Amino acid sequence: MPIDLHQPASIDLSEGDSNLSPHRRRWAERTIDDETRDWLKRDADIFVHQSLSSPCLNALSHCTGSHIVDLQGRRYLDFHGNSVHQVGFALPDVIAAIKNQLDQLSFCTRRYTNRAAVELAEKIVAISPAPLGKVLFAPGGTIAVGMALKTARAVTGRFKTISMWDAFHGASLDAMSISGETMFRKGVGPLLTGAQLVPPAEPYRCIWDPVGRCDACDLKCARYIEYVLEKEGDVAALIAEPIRNTAVNPPPPGYWQAVRDACHRHGALLIFDETAVCLGRTGHMFASETVAVTPDIITLGKGLGGGVIPLAAMVVREDLADFPEKAIGHYTHEKNPLGAAAGLAVIKVLENEQLPSRATALGRYSLQRLQEMHTRHPLIGDVRGVGLVMGIELVQDRNTKLRAVDEADRLMYACLERGLSFKTSQGNVIPLSPPLTVTHKELDRALDIIDDALTEIET
Repeated sequence: MPIDLHQPASIDLSEGDSNLSPHRRRWAERTIDDETRDWLKRDADIFVHQSLSSPCLNALSHCTGSHIVDLQGRRYLDFHGNSVHQVGFALPDVIAAIKNQLDQLSFCTRRYTNRAAVELAEKIVAISPAPLGKVLFAPGGTIAVGMALKTARAVTGRFKTISMWDAFHGASLDAMSISGETMFRKGVGPLLTGAQLVPPAEPYRCIWDPVGRCDACDLKCARYIEYVLEKEGDVAALIAEPIRNTAVNPPPPGYWQAVRDACHRHGALLIFDETAVCLGRTGHMFASETVAVTPDIITLGKGLGGGVIPLAAMVVREDLADFPEKAIGHYTHEKNPLGAAAGLAVIKVLENEQLPSRATALGRYSLQRLQEMHTRHPLIGDVRGVGLVMGIELVQDRNTKLRAVDEADRLMYACLERGLSFKTSQGNVIPLSPPLTVTHKELDRALDIIDDALTEIET
């Protein structure tokens, strides 16, 4: 029985690609075979339906390197990868480390420790910017964000937070409260008390200066944050991605230093959520190094587990990490030896193969190609990126900047048909996050596919 992929009239495409779009329906009718359709139906029958994931797009058989492979044997370059594939999928070194650990110690019960967990924590501290010096592990990035919020409350004795509209920090109730995506906030009832949201630093769509003259506006976006800090007077922490992954927005120069100074003046901690942009993706091990500001707390996740084991971490200033009478974490899989083994293998590969530096070089090359495409494709309103975190924003008109939402949806499926997988964000933004191990040939192929698909859509 075919899955009903018809789009409801009320479907919202403002924050990501819809699993119910008419373009998906047409793509599925042309692409999905009977076996895959059966698996998709079984999936839809048994899992809770939710936006962005039900019905699923396709069914995979395996993944390796830069590619995912579906049940029909079709290979797709994966430039989304849920941001877990810094070292590519199924890297032999990571798989071997997990298998070896599995033979030694498969689980570490609470109140005990293990070699792999201690060694990974030591390694993370060794590569972290000073004065970050203590670590706590968690099974996922959402939980690490929750631990960071609890730490800020415990340290400051305050509970209020400042975060950014359109940001995503996780799907739990506390993480949703400080996230700014309507899809997760709408209709769930009261969220955490004291969660203030402010406009993000977004040069292309700046609410303070629509032209985006970041060098002439005196950082109104940062000064507004200080205004809120002053008026509230008792904010525990500001939490944000140092480089926004949702719409790929590098901040204007000086922004984070100004925010860092404002937090210090008003007694608030600065938390950087690096779940999606950590471990070399921006050209540095930590995105905070890219913006030249060290926060009080960093949360890591996704790629830390090598794209195999769910693993996240909170890294905190050493002087903020002593809570003998409080519980900040205490999760069953906190010191997962398998995840720790994977994390150690990931960091070793990143260092030995100099993947952060490689990300810088490949990102610079990619941005040059995207800028050249910008001159030829009227649909492209803006291109931006840092390292191998890149974004293409599609607009119907460059003067009005009206979002090209339907065109972005069409582009995604046109690229899928050509062998390139990615998601959309904010309705009209194409974020591109290839593995840091992507070859130059694979990178060129992906950019060629986007170029060709844009030409098809524009004609």
